[in-house]
Amino acid sequence: MNFVDELRWRGMLQDIMPGTEEQLEKGVTSGYIGFDPTGDSLHVGHLTQIMTLIHFQRAGHRPIALVGGATGMIGDPSFKSAERNLLDEETLRHNVSCLEKQLRKFLDFDNRSGKGNGAIMVNNYDWFKDFKFLDFIRDVGKLITVNYMMAKDSVKKRLEGENGLSFTEFSYQLIQGYDFYHLWKHKGCMIQMGGSDQWGNIVTGSEFIRRQEGGSAFGLTTQLIKKTDGTKFGKTESGAVWLDPKKTSPYKYYQFWLNASDEDAKNWIKIFTLKDKAEIDSIIAEHDAAPHLRIVQKALAEDITIRTHSVSAYQMAVKTSEFLFGSGSLDFLSGMDDADVLDVFDGVPQSVIRKEELKNGINVVDLLSTYASVFPSKGEARKMIQGGGVSINREKVGSVDQTIDLSNLINNKYIIAQKGKKNYFLLIAQ
Repeated sequence: MNFVDELRWRGMLQDIMPGTEEQLEKGVTSGYIGFDPTGDSLHVGHLTQIMTLIHFQRAGHRPIALVGGATGMIGDPSFKSAERNLLDEETLRHNVSCLEKQLRKFLDFDNRSGKGNGAIMVNNYDWFKDFKFLDFIRDVGKLITVNYMMAKDSVKKRLEGENGLSFTEFSYQLIQGYDFYHLWKHKGCMIQMGGSDQWGNIVTGSEFIRRQEGGSAFGLTTQLIKKTDGTKFGKTESGAVWLDPKKTSPYKYYQFWLNASDEDAKNWIKIFTLKDKAEIDSIIAEHDAAPHLRIVQKALAEDITIRTHSVSAYQMAVKTSEFLFGSGSLDFLSGMDDADVLDVFDGVPQSVIRKEELKNGINVVDLLSTYASVFPSKGEARKMIQGGGVSINREKVGSVDQTIDLSNLINNKYIIAQKGKKNYFLLIAQ
């Protein structure tokens, strides 16, 4: 199956320029996608483009990942309601470095396959940093008319909006168009790819190449990923879902995919995994026979968590889930540092107790009512303990006379109290 057909059956393809498929059939073709370094991490919203480059490379072509150190200073106005805050050079340099490391986890830059199509990383700041303003408007600005630029839907929308469009943002089309030209001329790049909101910029780049050199260049875009319930893909109540484990832990990342609806999961497993059609059809059929087992969601979450993080990170996420939502043990906590433990129990009520007071032991009723706010009163604590509804570190409290001391600390710092099946409380000893 060729690259374009791969995108089609996975439900990813949106627009494609005439001649693109013919160009790809000629042999190894270089194509690029740009990533704006507006932050120091990519998020799941970038995964569609990352997957596009992965499929491009697997089809035998050479992917070019452009990290926009120059364009990041401006911000792409495409279908944005207001201008972005401009970043300083030092921040951009840091962001570019972080994004490069993340992209290397997904693409083969070392030609390990031996196909001669190792990925290339470029930064457009390298060719724009010494480009003088007068040279730019003379050599680049003259080739694309204002009428042509104004006709783009993304520009029209901003001009009709309340915030208008600054000259800085208006010039973005020319800069991205020049990127395509530069890569076409110096890297033999024949195709630009991107999300559906980039169609206007991609067309501008191919037009620039035609007018400047009389050359041919091509492009395609992928569909905007949406959730079936109408909410924005890649967003949760706590914000964006990042690829950086320090911003979104592997556990929360795993949970994001695991919590997908059946319909979303069936679409996303095609887009965000490398499983072939036969395997995906088999997984969906197995899922439909027993939807409560969430087989599609689990297969999706496993695949993308491992590729974004690691096998061990995936295993830890599963163990964390089993503990919080099932009957898994606490053993997995011993391999975590404090930040990871606190992330697991994010949103769980927490209380701080002094280690000094635990030395001689504290009666469990006092601990859960006086020292920690698990129960509002000793009476309620006693009643629930006697009813068998209280656990400490996954072990049921058998008596109201039980004593808790330093030997009960996990990682020499934590006590996990459980009221009923799903009400957790984290006690932190300091």
